[in-house]
Amino acid sequence: MKKVLTSEHVASARPGAGNAKEDRHFVTALARGLDVLSAFRSRDRTLGNQELARRCGLPKSTISRLTYTLTKQGYLEHAQDGSGNPGYRLGSAVLALGSAMLARMDMRQLARPMMQELADSSQAMVSLGIRDRLSMIYVENCRSESALTLSLDVGSRIPLASTAMGRAYLAGCSDSERSVLMERIRAQDEKNWPQTRDALELALAHYREHGCCASFGEWQKDVNAIAAAFRPPGGRAVMVINCGGPGFQLSPQFLMTQVRPQLVVLVKKLQSASGETF
Repeated sequence: MKKVLTSEHVASARPGAGNAKEDRHFVTALARGLDVLSAFRSRDRTLGNQELARRCGLPKSTISRLTYTLTKQGYLEHAQDGSGNPGYRLGSAVLALGSAMLARMDMRQLARPMMQELADSSQAMVSLGIRDRLSMIYVENCRSESALTLSLDVGSRIPLASTAMGRAYLAGCSDSERSVLMERIRAQDEKNWPQTRDALELALAHYREHGCCASFGEWQKDVNAIAAAFRPPGGRAVMVINCGGPGFQLSPQFLMTQVRPQLVVLVKKLQSASGETF
């Protein structure tokens, strides 16, 4: 049976987070409020308390108090879905936080010209991503004007375990962080863990041999992608660049023989510019 991740499970998957039950400095109420905000996805217009309770693994009564408080603070706004049902959407206070983070992420400006060059030569979408819990979030996208690309943009989330970007993150992070994340992935879906574990182990071996991870129809059956990780300056968390698109346009052979060498060079340039190496 698929397990529901609670806020305590989720907290332990964050970089540097310990066990919330044993950490007297851990503020559970704050963590739960952040869980509510993180439950929103780019495709969500509104979310009600019931759906937020399901996504966060918390009682609806707890969610109601959290959404009330977050609305008072401007992090959520009252809204209605297409059927007129009451719900919430992210408020302007969240936008202010996100904008401040992106403005300070100088790696986006450094990587963008090289990403665009790769997008143009591969006729694909090239994206820069960071991890949030068991997802990767796009923080920069470059597209070829003449290519059919995925309907993903900055802020989109994709899963850690089944995507090239997520697998590359697991290959590039520390052994201790990878161990925690693998345990969280297992807890999220016990039933399919044996297949997931085998796929991830194969992906890690692929990274050691080829310098990138791949996902050929494993996340979405008609999507192929490869990805490589690097570590920005200042001890920041690992970032990942992927290159992908529709399978009929980007075959595994094309990605591995034509695009992979360019992707590996791009990542080496970013590592050299940041003064970090893997």
